[in-house]
Amino acid sequence: MNNAVNITPENFQQVILQDSQTQVVMVEFWAEGYEPSQQLAPIIANVAAKFGDNLIHARVDCQQQQEIAGQFGVQNLPTVILVKEGQPLDGFAGMQTEEQIIAAFEKHLPKPEDTLYEQAVELVSAGDYQQAYTLLKQAYDMNAQRADIKLLLADCQIELGQIKPAKELLATIGLVDQDALYNSIMGKIELAEQAAESPEIKALQAELAANPDDLALKVKLAVQLHQANQTEEALELIVSVLIQDLNFGEAKKLTLDMINALPDGDPLKSKYRRKVYSLLY
Repeated sequence: MNNAVNITPENFQQVILQDSQTQVVMVEFWAEGYEPSQQLAPIIANVAAKFGDNLIHARVDCQQQQEIAGQFGVQNLPTVILVKEGQPLDGFAGMQTEEQIIAAFEKHLPKPEDTLYEQAVELVSAGDYQQAYTLLKQAYDMNAQRADIKLLLADCQIELGQIKPAKELLATIGLVDQDALYNSIMGKIELAEQAAESPEIKALQAELAANPDDLALKVKLAVQLHQANQTEEALELIVSVLIQDLNFGEAKKLTLDMINALPDGDPLKSKYRRKVYSLLY
C-alpha cells in the first residue's frame, strides 16, 4: 500500500491537523541532494510500509517548504516526527536503523491485534459471533495476554456452544480484570450448563446408559446436546455413531452440519473434520 503524501501548504491542514485525529502521521523532513536524507529515505519508506493502514507517511521537502519545516522547529536533516491529533508524539534527527525506528515508534502505533479486536467488537454488537470469533482467535494468537481479547473471545465461544474452552479461558483472567463483562460471561456459562441439565437431556442420558449400543439414542442425544450449546460433547457422541456405522440414518449429515456451523479458526472444527474425513476416505 502507498501511504505516502507530500506535504504542501494546501494539504497541511488536512493531513497534519485533520487526518492525524484518526491516524498517526510520520512526518519526514528531507532535502534533495542531501546525502543523509537520501540514506534515510528508503528506511523510512520500509517502516511506513510495515505499518500500512495505521500510519500516514508525510514527506516535507525542506527546500520547497521552508515555512512548514520552521513551524515544526526543524534544525537538522533528516528529521522525523510522529504526529497524533495535531501534536508531536515522538521523533528523532539524524540517521537511525529500521530496528531503532520501529522500537521507538511502535508504542505509539496500533498493533494488528488492536484492529482485529475493534472489528470483532462491531461484529459482536451486530450479533455476528461466528465472524467475530474468527477475528478474535487471530488476535488472541498474536497476544494471548490481553484480558479484553480473552473476555470477548470467551463470550463468543459461549454463544457458539464452546462452554468448556470458554471456562478454560476465563480461568486465566486475573482478579484485576474480572469486571462487569467477566461477570456477565460467567452468568452465561451458568445458564448454558443449566440448559445442558434439561429433563430431555437427562432422560436421554439415562436411556442411553441402559442401552449403550442404541445408535438412534446417541443421535437424538447428540442433537439435544448441540441445541444446548454442548458442541464438543455432541460431536464426540455423534462421531462415535459414524465409527460404528458410517451410513446410519442422518448421522453423517448432522455431523457435517455441526462441524460446518463452527467458526473458522475453532480447533474443534479441524479436529472433527479430520475424524470424519478419516472415516470417509
